Amino acid sequence: MADAPDQPAKSRGWKWRVVLLVVVALLAIGFSYLAWRFSRDDPVTYTDSEEHFKYGSTGGERESGIPYWIWKVLPKMFPEYLPGKRYIPGTEYVSLGFLYEPGKDLPIGVSRRNTQGLDRVFLNCAICHTGSVRGTPHSPRTVYTGMPSNTVDLEAFERFIFACASDQRFNAPRILAEMEGIGAKYDLINRFILRYYAIPFMRERLLMLKGHFRFGDWEPDAGPGRTDTFNPAKTLLEFPLEKLETRELVGLCDLPSIWLQGPRKEKNIHAHWDGNNSMMEERNKSAAFGTGTFPPTIDLKQMARVEQWLLYKEPPKYPFPINAMLSPQGEKLYAQYCANCHGRNGRDFNGEYVGDIVPIDKIGTDRHRLDSYTEQLAVAQNTLYAGYPWRFSHFRKTFGYVNLPLDGIWLRAPYLHNGSVPTLRDLLNTSAERPTVFYRGYDVFDPVSVGFVSDVSRFDEEGRSKDDSENPRKYFRFDTRMTPGGLTPRDRNEGNSNVGHEGPAYGTTLSAQEKDAIVEYLKTF
Repeated sequence: MADAPDQPAKSRGWKWRVVLLVVVALLAIGFSYLAWRFSRDDPVTYTDSEEHFKYGSTGGERESGIPYWIWKVLPKMFPEYLPGKRYIPGTEYVSLGFLYEPGKDLPIGVSRRNTQGLDRVFLNCAICHTGSVRGTPHSPRTVYTGMPSNTVDLEAFERFIFACASDQRFNAPRILAEMEGIGAKYDLINRFILRYYAIPFMRERLLMLKGHFRFGDWEPDAGPGRTDTFNPAKTLLEFPLEKLETRELVGLCDLPSIWLQGPRKEKNIHAHWDGNNSMMEERNKSAAFGTGTFPPTIDLKQMARVEQWLLYKEPPKYPFPINAMLSPQGEKLYAQYCANCHGRNGRDFNGEYVGDIVPIDKIGTDRHRLDSYTEQLAVAQNTLYAGYPWRFSHFRKTFGYVNLPLDGIWLRAPYLHNGSVPTLRDLLNTSAERPTVFYRGYDVFDPVSVGFVSDVSRFDEEGRSKDDSENPRKYFRFDTRMTPGGLTPRDRNEGNSNVGHEGPAYGTTLSAQEKDAIVEYLKTF
């Protein structure tokens, strides 16, 4: 009986130990959850290689990613900054030329990844290297991976995002309310992150990028299917843009196809229009900067899948009729005038000058893209990935444009490095005979001249197709004419000239029938 008074004290001590253990366990679980959540890095993956190319991540979401629900809601909040000035639920970015497939909530070329517990999206390789074709304005759209994007206007997309960030309505309370209005779902932690960090930081980052990308206001509008490849590199490497030589300011060029990288690698064919790099892997990592990746954030595993797939990815066969009488004649003419520089055919890349860099004075095409890439930039690029086994070392300055194979050439319109010639048939004419003004971004194919319907007579004054009355989209009016006396490259319309690749050596002095025959043969590529 003497021990009885101690029992309550022992009982209370035991209870406190239990409470303490429970608290410690809960704290451990909480910390473990937070550690898991904020170290989470889960890209949406695809078993099929082509689906992975279209929607898989290169790592850009880690640093540059836009929260998924903000991506979805911006066109609803700011439709006045879209080219079509309309919000279309489900295909929010279609007026910018983004391609949507049935059953997909994101367009081709946009990937998704959950990083630090938040779903984020950003661009991938397919945004520049997937396009669409229709046989007629009323035909179904066929999507081709690996071809140059012929509809997406990347510059207009950038301007849309920057305009949104510059608007006073771009603030956390309003964006969160608008997101909830379209069905956004997120937990308490993500609500806190979005309100107090992600949205304010996103606005700050976009306004900073708007200042960095000011070079876009100095050069002519790019339009769909074109971009400035290396001025973004200069600004990200902190080049003093206002101090650059005027000749460097315009680097606009057409987006290329990326089929059959294996044969190109085997023959050591230099990459980019000016052949400034001979190593495919470096070219790919450099291009990944355009998808928002940086040395610490690039997803090499996901990129390796794309690289392997592209090694032997074939361009699609020409789906329209080919003149069986003219094509054999064209094969002989092609062998005489074209094969030495561009390969024997669309799969055999052998030729005496294939992969050679043709001096600018000889090829005669617009030199702005060539001049925009400088020795100073090559030196700076070769410092990228310093400290990594794959540090860049192959970038160099060249003095011309490279002879490239013509695989899938029928899908690579418009032509020349700056996209200034609308069809293959036009390319076989002299610059004086080529169209000076045409439209870009329309995906209805012209099987006669081989290119996309682009003649100004087929569009109204606002750029709408006269043949496609139900289509509200306005297309891009491309002007190749130089305007003398302007104060800026934009005023002078620099970089758009359609001169060059002409003369007896390039087939522009052949008869009309001979030119038609070469076009028929090129359809087989």
